[in-house]
Amino acid sequence: MTRRITCALALLLALTTTAFGSTMKKPDIKKNPQPRMRYDITVTVDGAPATFDRVEGSVDYVVKNEECVPLTPIAGARVRPEERVPLELTHAGGNVYRGVIYADQFVDEDYFGRGVCHWGIVGAAARLKANQVTISAALYGNDILASGSNTRYYANRTFQVPMELLDNGEPARANFKEPGQTFSVTLKAEERTP
Repeated sequence: MTRRITCALALLLALTTTAFGSTMKKPDIKKNPQPRMRYDITVTVDGAPATFDRVEGSVDYVVKNEECVPLTPIAGARVRPEERVPLELTHAGGNVYRGVIYADQFVDEDYFGRGVCHWGIVGAAARLKANQVTISAALYGNDILASGSNTRYYANRTFQVPMELLDNGEPARANFKEPGQTFSVTLKAEERTP
């Protein structure tokens, strides 16, 4: 009897693991051949105590309306498609870097036979690297669409940490014990009409 229960539990566990581990077929997501919703992104570093070896970025997108996505087997959840594309940031002189993103980077389409999936921009991120330190700053979707900006603050001593470190900063200088020993990174979006 115990052996039969053990076998049944093992079979149930195997089936559950397979079902939860399975993923739905990823659709053929199409990039927009002629995107029109252009935003210029400017990254400004103010007062950093060291120079950066590399500055790179990325932009994240997600399907906004989950009803166009089928339920996953057994779990019954909807897993909305997401895409990340590189954001090329070029040095524009001084402590300023610039890049271009498109809010309509992907084609709204009926990818699953359940109605049109509408893509939205989640946000843009900049990663500034010096030795083992990565300074990360982001500008979120609503702020991008409103041609807004976001400033994050970082402790100068971040550059003295002798190990790999990802620093997401703080929203205000007042959050630091020594506010005068900080620097900032600002991301700003500006809409450009074609």
